[in-house]
Amino acid sequence: MESSGGGKREEEDVGSYNSNNVKKARLHSTLTALLDDPILADVPKEPTLSDVDTLINLELGSAMRISVIKLDSTSFDVAVLNSATVKDLKLAIKKKINDMEQSKMGHRHISWKHVWANFCLSYYNDKLINDGSALQDFGIHNNSQVHFVPFIMSKGSQRHSRRRKHRFFHGLNKRI
Repeated sequence: MESSGGGKREEEDVGSYNSNNVKKARLHSTLTALLDDPILADVPKEPTLSDVDTLINLELGSAMRISVIKLDSTSFDVAVLNSATVKDLKLAIKKKINDMEQSKMGHRHISWKHVWANFCLSYYNDKLINDGSALQDFGIHNNSQVHFVPFIMSKGSQRHSRRRKHRFFHGLNKRI
């Protein structure tokens, strides 16, 4: 009798396992159908809570959509809160571009340190250099356009002095 009781439990486990798989498959297909809906086209394929929160705030009017114009004149949109800083905008751009690259080409590393050292964002000829500045201080609002522009930091604002930069090579010149 114990063996039939054990067999019954196994059948229940298999039945609940199959039931869970069916539920997961239904949920996945429903989510896929929702994300393919044109109304939800701006929702990323694997949204985080932060992404959803920003999109909700966009609908409520407490966030703004900003178009970023790249050097090749193509553009993409990012959403940030109305109280966002330049740093928040840069993080949104980084996330958006990394997601776009991931979906197109798989894993590809972009050196953002290099990007921000050689380019900056510009809004009506104002360069958005100070990461702590609020976007609204520049007059940026919903549906504004910012541009990537070439930018080289002046020698005075670079992080490392020339002396420190070449310290590694100094040791290589010593004769043994």
